[in-house]
Amino acid sequence: MKYLIILVIFFFNACSMKNYEHTQSKIIIIKTEALKFADLGYIRNSKEAVELELFVAGKSAFKVSINHLICTNDGCMSKAAFNAEYLHAKYPDSILQNILLAQPIYDKSNFHKREEGFEQNIETPDVDIFYKVTPNETYFKDRKNKILFKIKESK
Repeated sequence: MKYLIILVIFFFNACSMKNYEHTQSKIIIIKTEALKFADLGYIRNSKEAVELELFVAGKSAFKVSINHLICTNDGCMSKAAFNAEYLHAKYPDSILQNILLAQPIYDKSNFHKREEGFEQNIETPDVDIFYKVTPNETYFKDRKNKILFKIKESK
């Protein structure tokens, strides 16, 4: 019984509150088969974790916390399971975290540094991605799988 209690505490700790070092409000547009959103959101992060909280009409509508697991309003799952359910099963585990933090994806495949930011074009049998990061916007579009992330500075 003692071990069961320790296991339950450990599991719920994976989705517990984190202390984030950075918080940014953004205008966020997400279009996937499973998610459709266009409104204000907050991206919070520390060295170990990232959180995306989406608001509709001033109320929290959806929260995603990324650590060693990805936790949503519905519970926690592996990064691969999250990708399969909400994005695309062939995406690398770190793709959502990298998009939210405006970092290169796919191990910098086809990485092109620009004057302000960078671009990546990634085409495989499973994906056709255009990814662009500038100081004011992160834009991710997978034309093959009809997935869009657009994250802009809120004013």
